[in-house]
Amino acid sequence: MNQFVDNTPNQSGLPLGNQPVEFDELVLGQLDPEIHSSNEEPTSIHFPHRSLKRTPAKAPLRLVETAFLASTASLIWLVNFFFPLGPVLRIFFPLPIALLSLRWGGRTAWMGCIVTGLLLSVLMGPPRSLLYMIPFGIMGVLLGGLWRRSVGWELCILMGTLVGSIGFFFRLWLMSLMLGDDLWLYLTTQVTGMIEWISMRLGWLIQPQLLMVQIVGIGLIVVSNLIYLLVVHLVAGFMFDRLGNPISPPPRWVQIMLDY
Repeated sequence: MNQFVDNTPNQSGLPLGNQPVEFDELVLGQLDPEIHSSNEEPTSIHFPHRSLKRTPAKAPLRLVETAFLASTASLIWLVNFFFPLGPVLRIFFPLPIALLSLRWGGRTAWMGCIVTGLLLSVLMGPPRSLLYMIPFGIMGVLLGGLWRRSVGWELCILMGTLVGSIGFFFRLWLMSLMLGDDLWLYLTTQVTGMIEWISMRLGWLIQPQLLMVQIVGIGLIVVSNLIYLLVVHLVAGFMFDRLGNPISPPPRWVQIMLDY
């Protein structure tokens, strides 16, 4: 701190001599003469900006988690494509994006979904990146937003089933376009064979009509998505609770099943 010599006379008319005066006190005393009086000893001045505490910024953490979970979702999809393990890894497809939505909100989840699509488009091509984003990326954003609002499992499973069923038909259309063949015709053929096998086992002599075959096929798709969403909720409830981001509590009948 720079020091100055104050030779101005005091109230008694005597000079102060070579008494050192702090720079802060000298400047503030000139601005406001009432800060120091002749009968008071000089006190130190504390500036408010020196005691301010900066709050830690959350933007870098959000950016790092978005990049990490987007790369995790891409890695799960990539490993399952080249080394398919059945339905094991498929359960985890929407969970990284759902965790982003649960922790940071819908905007960050959409950003993670787009980043995942871009990564997969570089690694595997745009068509296969679309196969992930529809339905699993959108499903992750939807489930995370519903869990963030503590929506019950019943509504979450129903809405997830709707998204999954629409995504199944989109994937069926896209793969038919890529292969140059009608995969829906192949699906109806398989469903027709299953209906005929069941009718023979039951002793029914029926000839399945096309409308009935299509209704049964759509029903099987919806039921499979219902079971898939139930398993996803069970896995997410087990994992996210240990990560400090619990989802909405399960219904009573699920708790009874888990107790057994």
